[in-house]
Amino acid sequence: MAERVVADLIVDRLKAWGVDRVFGYSGDGINGFMGALRRASADIEFVQARHEETAAFMAVGHAKYTGGVGVVTSTQGPGAVHLLNGLYDAKLDGVPVVAIVGQQARSVLGSAYMQEIDLATLFKDVAAQFSQLVSTPEQLPMVLDRAFRTALATRSPCVVFVPHDIQSAPAPELEQEHGIVVTAPRWGSAAAVPRDEDLDAAAEILDTGEKVALLVGQGARHAQDEIVAIAEKLGAGIATSLLGKPYVDESLPFAVGTMGHLGSTASAHLLGNCDTLLIIGSNDPWTEFYPPPGAARAVQIDLDERKIGNRYPVEAGLPGDAARVITALMGRLRQRDPGPWRAEVEEKVRNWHRLRGERAAVPARPVNPERVVQELNGRLPDNAMVSVDVGSCVYWYARQLMLPRGVPAHLSGTLASMGCSIPYGLAAKLANPDRPLVALAGDGAMQMAGVAELITVAHRWRDWEDPRFIVCVFNNRDLAEVSWEQRETESEPRFRDSQELPDFPFAGYRELLGLTGIRVEDPDQLAGAWERAFAADRPVVIEVMTDPDVPLLPPFPAGAEKAENMRTALSAEGEEGEAGSRLLDTYTGQEEAP
Repeated sequence: MAERVVADLIVDRLKAWGVDRVFGYSGDGINGFMGALRRASADIEFVQARHEETAAFMAVGHAKYTGGVGVVTSTQGPGAVHLLNGLYDAKLDGVPVVAIVGQQARSVLGSAYMQEIDLATLFKDVAAQFSQLVSTPEQLPMVLDRAFRTALATRSPCVVFVPHDIQSAPAPELEQEHGIVVTAPRWGSAAAVPRDEDLDAAAEILDTGEKVALLVGQGARHAQDEIVAIAEKLGAGIATSLLGKPYVDESLPFAVGTMGHLGSTASAHLLGNCDTLLIIGSNDPWTEFYPPPGAARAVQIDLDERKIGNRYPVEAGLPGDAARVITALMGRLRQRDPGPWRAEVEEKVRNWHRLRGERAAVPARPVNPERVVQELNGRLPDNAMVSVDVGSCVYWYARQLMLPRGVPAHLSGTLASMGCSIPYGLAAKLANPDRPLVALAGDGAMQMAGVAELITVAHRWRDWEDPRFIVCVFNNRDLAEVSWEQRETESEPRFRDSQELPDFPFAGYRELLGLTGIRVEDPDQLAGAWERAFAADRPVVIEVMTDPDVPLLPPFPAGAEKAENMRTALSAEGEEGEAGSRLLDTYTGQEEAP
């Protein structure tokens, strides 16, 4: 039997922490770890990405879809640098990830050796909660245990650097002695409950409010029933953050949809007119769409005490698990009739659903992207999973997609990094190979990272119990979100050299990969395209030729001034801006209609 080395100890510790999948890309700095993963391949699967950045996105996606810890590995130098974007995604969206990063042998550190960079400095910010170089074999189990515990406790990325010579050193047998710390791969969360006086103060604020609004974020993932119950008791409307969208049933008559720049007219009305705000598990940064400070009394529930009062001046903070805290609050609140506020909110929701339909029906050249997502409604299986990329497709997802309850949907929310949808989708599919996956992505994101990771999809799909991995590409040959942001915030016309994208045959590319491709150039083809994709026996790329002139208009009243900036910019574009101007007039006319 071969001698056990430290790399085998790494694998043993990962198994003890329940890890069954490691994402990454190999290199000489982690050759020892790769050898150990090969020897343990029956217990831990290694998933080779096309790039370390997308491997890190896969680890983030794994954490988001499974609720566990995502694990990623890379070599030193460029491999380590490439991890940063995905790890920042984990940090800003608050998910636990552990990165195991190789390093040159200890004997050459400090010599400006091949691929030697200062890893501690490189990861200082992204892994601010924990990053550590393993200097001796005896240190390895303790460092890995601390990395996992910290990642889980702080919901953040943690990084462990393992020099090449440490990986191949004999695995130590640890005994109790001075200078040795023996730890165990265990962690448990605290059942935090707010103080009675804080619950009483929060209940007083909520009870005296006449126009109550709930803002629900991803921290409510395990409190969906409790949120509906407290909304019913308070006669409140429910808005969600972008990350909270999957955790509220938007078919409820008092669910106003997503808040903020990507949101709905109903959410703008709810948050702009409420006198009381209950924030549950949300840290949404779109503060200009909150009630004006002082206009609403506010209560906030969050598992992380550091986030209470982070976005809005609250009068009562309730640290703890959302479901537990809401349950404790419920007994302190009076039951009220729905009242005129609830009726007003439900009317605004009905108006929003009407407007959604009108927007999707606006003729475009050739296809309105809003209709692409609207046609998915009613066709998305109840056991599906959804991944969404960053760009204009996020707007259509936020506004048009009605997720069936229990369908997870994830994206790079706070970092808002392009290129996440296919890696996220792969992580979801590898964890749940019996469920269909739908990825929504723009052509910019696909050209940045998605096209490469389609190779991974083609490599792995035959192992999946349900082979359906449907990628819908919004191909408008433009970085449309950037174009509209320039018009909106800078009154600047579109800069062709910056925003125009080279055309790429996304549906045609599938032929090289042995997948199914569907190209849509007519909106009447959309329903059939979705139905054909869900009936397919292999992954499908739906390439929809969408119109970049469909405006990314924020909800009124905040969108009124922004619409004027857009008009100024479009007028400076001459004939090229005329189509966008006409569509903007149509959309603003719909917004202003009674």
